[in-house]
Amino acid sequence: MSTNKTLIRRMLALCAGAALLAGCAGPVTPQNGIPKEPFGVTPDGQGVDLYTLRNNNGVEARIMTYGGIVVSLKVPDKNRHMDDVVLGYDNLDSYVKNSPYFGAMIGRYGNRIARGHFKLDGTTYTLATNNYPNALHGGLKGFDKRVWTASTLESADGQQLILSYLSKDGEEGYPGNLQVTATYTLMGDNALRLEYRAETDKDTVLNLTQHSYFNLAGKGDILNHQVEILADRFTPVDATLIPTGELRPVEKTPFDFRKPTAIGARIGQEDEQLKFGGGYDHNWVINKELGKLELLARVNEPESGRVLEVLSTEPGLQFYTGNFLDGTITGKDGWVYKRRAAFCMEPQHFPDSPNKPDFPSVELKPGQVYHNTIIFRFAIQR
Repeated sequence: MSTNKTLIRRMLALCAGAALLAGCAGPVTPQNGIPKEPFGVTPDGQGVDLYTLRNNNGVEARIMTYGGIVVSLKVPDKNRHMDDVVLGYDNLDSYVKNSPYFGAMIGRYGNRIARGHFKLDGTTYTLATNNYPNALHGGLKGFDKRVWTASTLESADGQQLILSYLSKDGEEGYPGNLQVTATYTLMGDNALRLEYRAETDKDTVLNLTQHSYFNLAGKGDILNHQVEILADRFTPVDATLIPTGELRPVEKTPFDFRKPTAIGARIGQEDEQLKFGGGYDHNWVINKELGKLELLARVNEPESGRVLEVLSTEPGLQFYTGNFLDGTITGKDGWVYKRRAAFCMEPQHFPDSPNKPDFPSVELKPGQVYHNTIIFRFAIQR
């Protein structure tokens, strides 16, 4: 039997095993006290479910099977008032029709690949240039637009939603049958943990991340949010937002967030990199060992007292300040999302790594297991 058929058979066996716990396909009765409700039907007729995870502190995360999207995330402020701190929509149709990756799982490749091309094992692969002239976030129908298979679990760490998906060889131009599992855990310390695992039957490239748009005030703009990023360097980009290959020191630049600094303090400075991004839309090179789970960044919103800590095993962090929100999107509860209404913190490997041999490798080979942990942990600063 070929390696390809063997992997697919293993994947089907895993799916059948998951069905015993929570139903690998079709509707199931929610188990473990984790509510599930219908959230709509995709244009091609697939039903989408919405799951609600809660902890004993009243923190609540609602995640749907379409794109693994975090639809809402309610956390307390310094007065114990709960607000939803992520942007999004109230209904599935809006996510399908017009979403700038609100809350989504991103794959196969988070961020940009130059000109939609990369070479692997002597073969050149061509991707959709959906962010012309580059490929962005997995293509025209990346992981953010797929319906994932779900199961639930009450673990020692907290309530879990386990999503799985088989990305077939050639999907969006990427090689290899790729089996992906994404486990969301709402932990007792008010952290939402996302663990990715993946295996392939052919050499491929992989860079998975999470794309929630945060506003820790739950309203208004994010210019007064105080940001700290544990990085001495960042990867400057060209006019199409592709890294040049340089690892540039942040010192004496608007990209120095080694001490807490308001997002709005320098975002309007005359700086070529800020002009290219329309603000911050860059990858920071985190000061840590590759693969080690550590703190990448911390964000504090002074009025609410909310603090977000971002931890990950990934070597980079894309910090994005909602530069392309332009007031044309009306989101949850009628909120019109204007420029700077939110920020994203996307732990990742560096953009365009398949074409940058000096960047940390994003190759995944048969027999290897891809593992990536992302944690968004909330606290209060009084």
